[in-house]
Amino acid sequence: MEAGKLRQRVILQSFVATRDAYGEPIETWSTVVTLWGAVEPLTGREFYQAQQVNAEITYKVRIRYRTLTNSRMRFLLGTRIFEILSIVNENERNRELIMLCKEIPA
Repeated sequence: MEAGKLRQRVILQSFVATRDAYGEPIETWSTVVTLWGAVEPLTGREFYQAQQVNAEITYKVRIRYRTLTNSRMRFLLGTRIFEILSIVNENERNRELIMLCKEIPA
């Protein structure tokens, strides 16, 4: 992986469910880490291939490999929110993670 390609600061968040004083569930997002990444829109051909699986996949997010990253997390890029749909360990070498994401409208 070339470090120069990871030029955007993204925030990785995890879903947290807690309860308030009355026992009601509170659903919030907690920041796990801020890291360097690359957010790339899929090209028309890649989107067509992805569309066979899920029509909502619109972005590829690349980060350095890290454990405990799962599809119940999300990314923030500025005010934009990206839901993680799938995670691929590039070549199973534990160097890079590629996540297929969809942008959540504000």
